[in-house]
Amino acid sequence: MEFVALVALLTSLVALSIDAMLPALGRIATELQAAHPNSRQFVVLGFFAGLGAGQLLAGPLSDRIGRKPAILSGLLIYAAGSVLCWLASDFTLFLAGRVIQGIGAAGPRVVSIAMVRDRQAGAAMARTMSLVMTTFIMVPVLAPMLGQAVLAFAGWRVIFLGFFVIAVWAALWLALRQPETLPPERRRAVSPAALLEAARQVITHRVSMAYTVTAGLVLGLLVSYLGVCQQVFGEFYGQGDLFVAYFAVLASGVGLASAVNARLVMRLGMRRLSALALRTIAVLTVTMLAGCLITGALPPLALFVIWLFPIFFCMGMLFGNCNALAMEPMGHIAGMAASIIGSFTSLLSVLAGGLVSQRYDGTVLPLIIGYAVLGVAALLTSTLADRDRLHH
Repeated sequence: MEFVALVALLTSLVALSIDAMLPALGRIATELQAAHPNSRQFVVLGFFAGLGAGQLLAGPLSDRIGRKPAILSGLLIYAAGSVLCWLASDFTLFLAGRVIQGIGAAGPRVVSIAMVRDRQAGAAMARTMSLVMTTFIMVPVLAPMLGQAVLAFAGWRVIFLGFFVIAVWAALWLALRQPETLPPERRRAVSPAALLEAARQVITHRVSMAYTVTAGLVLGLLVSYLGVCQQVFGEFYGQGDLFVAYFAVLASGVGLASAVNARLVMRLGMRRLSALALRTIAVLTVTMLAGCLITGALPPLALFVIWLFPIFFCMGMLFGNCNALAMEPMGHIAGMAASIIGSFTSLLSVLAGGLVSQRYDGTVLPLIIGYAVLGVAALLTSTLADRDRLHH
């Protein structure tokens, strides 16, 4: 159980680093004199950009130097980014700290799963990952509440001090209690040329690339929401004190979907579930956009939350399935392909989510338009992937 708890902590670092500081976005932007109200969104986007870059290196590095050194290196980088955010005197320096945090968080996130694969297989691995995912699902629900509680008694900088403490705690726990799972005789060097060749294979394989793009667009839906949710609930709907409650309700939709997907995927298959979820997102987003344009009115708070919940549920169904479908043709280069697909997905989500969230104009209409565009685009790319697969 100690191993499961450690892996859960390491995999949860990404969600914790994003969600716990969301209630503080407005205060951070004001105190550090961000140039524009929408500049606060770069606090989220910067982290995802760093995460995308870090994923490209973390997996191959762990194959070469071992799991523990790779994770500890990531935690050290993450801790340095946390200190930079904690002490930042201006917004640019703070954003640099967030990018560094993202780069560092990639190591624990990616390599801890490899550590599970090293130790276990089959039913034992499935049981461990199930327990890890239970913890992982709870973090988005609870982390904003924790951040808001810290804000109630201290300044936003204490949140980043907390991130630093967690990184040090995780590093000590890993270093002192967890044996290395990849012995020297099983390590292998991954050359830049091999990584480039793997990237070429992913990019030129139409099915794998189409599902990778689909995964990036779906993650872009989440990234755009994370960028604007504090502004939408706190300012447009005037629910500042209740922001964390609405966030928890919607985050629970993703968690619920993960549990449902685990039960249905063996019976219905990844493609059928993904197609159903993508069609649902496309129909919901286009219908809401059409309703807004026809009536000239924006949705009241209750309707907005009721509309978002099934979209978040569908996202929860898609995150794992799209990634698995993108990986399916890449079994011969699985390790490197996982790094490339994960990196590309994160970076595409930053581009897509950033384009949507930066359009925020004080209303929810830009988010609804962005969701309709990304939802339809994701459905089209997955449809192309299925057609190409059948032709092959």
